[in-house]
Amino acid sequence: MSTPPSFPPEQPYTPPSSPPPPPSSYGHIPNYLVWAIAITIASLCLCCIVGTIPGIVAIVFATQVNSKLSAGDRAGAEQASKNAKLWCWITTGLCILGLLLTIGMRMAGFDNSYWQNYVEQMQQQSQ
Repeated sequence: MSTPPSFPPEQPYTPPSSPPPPPSSYGHIPNYLVWAIAITIASLCLCCIVGTIPGIVAIVFATQVNSKLSAGDRAGAEQASKNAKLWCWITTGLCILGLLLTIGMRMAGFDNSYWQNYVEQMQQQSQ
């Protein structure tokens, strides 16, 4: 007869260690990218060139959020998110101010025809 195969001695069962939760389970960090792009385009359309510069800064900070999250830098992503939100608010304020100034200037008659009339009057007076 043959001898039965030998098995290694049994080791005690140890449950697998649970992996740490993924970083996204700690909460969502908004990147404000849509707001930054939309308000930057709006600042260009409202003739508020001054508002375009902080809009571009907001876009830069907004794009940093996801890249910092994927690199595991949660604190950096949170700071970039706060900075993006701040610059979006600054750009929004400048857009509103530019819109109000544009409306006010149009209501007061300061448009191209005003300046053309002014130049014509100055030319007539100089003759």
